[in-house]
Amino acid sequence: MMQTSESYNQKNSLFNAMNRFIGAVKNMDQTVMVPSLLRDVPLDVPLDDPQDVKAVSLGFHQDADMYSSYVLLKSIRNDIEWGVLQGDERRQEKAGDGEVEGDDLEKQFHFHLNGLQAVLSKLTRKANTLTTRYKEEIGCRN
Repeated sequence: MMQTSESYNQKNSLFNAMNRFIGAVKNMDQTVMVPSLLRDVPLDVPLDDPQDVKAVSLGFHQDADMYSSYVLLKSIRNDIEWGVLQGDERRQEKAGDGEVEGDDLEKQFHFHLNGLQAVLSKLTRKANTLTTRYKEEIGCRN
């Protein structure tokens, strides 16, 4: 029983979610040989999937083209791999907001960790969808 629980938790770890996202974007980047072909190709977010409806609010606008989504996904991957340059400046600004008690910090950590995992899962699906759509657009079908 412990083995099953550990493998389930490991599968849902932030580290693995980040690796899945980075892998999906890397696959997308290797597949999309000519990113400019994505310009003006509608993203066509399927509104029957509740996860994709939520993704519209994450910056994947219904009227966005595949190129802007491609650039956004690559940018997020770069931020994860190399860090965000403005991160130190943001932390210094928020340092003046006051301290939070220990229990609240733990709750905040879990809240944000769950949110980050959910966003990374959605972004991973978007990268995979974009890769599939690109293959369809250029005529490569599996």
